[in-house]
Amino acid sequence: MTAVDETIEVAVPVRAAYDQWTQFKSFPRFTATVLRVEQVRPALILWVVGRGPVRHEFATEIVEQVPDSHLVWRGLGRRPRHRGEVRFRAAGDGRTAITVRLWIEPRGPLGLLAAVPGATRRVVRRELANFGTFIEGHGQAGGGWRGTIRGGQVRPQEPEPPRSRVAGWPVG
Repeated sequence: MTAVDETIEVAVPVRAAYDQWTQFKSFPRFTATVLRVEQVRPALILWVVGRGPVRHEFATEIVEQVPDSHLVWRGLGRRPRHRGEVRFRAAGDGRTAITVRLWIEPRGPLGLLAAVPGATRRVVRRELANFGTFIEGHGQAGGGWRGTIRGGQVRPQEPEPPRSRVAGWPVG
């Protein structure tokens, strides 16, 4: 199994980075390898990836998603098998650290790329940098989905607690 762990820091707040990441249909606008994305349901996404004449279609299921925190998925295809996660954390002064982790089991002809030492890591690093350039260029997300998914199931959104009209403590 190939494991990849890459982190980038971007100059936007966590909410902007997270919200833009959840706009999966925008991935072809900033990546070199994602050609098309269709979000069938909140937890089911169809992807078409490739370079040059090589294309690969697969589905992923989001098994856990918590706004402004993380997103965990698993591939539904058999070749190559994969799972992954992306985590967002504040890095100070309106900046966000984004960490992508992938685990790929190279199987069949499409798994050959994952078997080449460092190839998957280079692709993830490049595409993560492309995302950083994209979100920093916009400065804010072009939409976002704020729902929560646990065990592959969408959870009802919990309303944000009402803001107090009382001045902050201590008053004086």
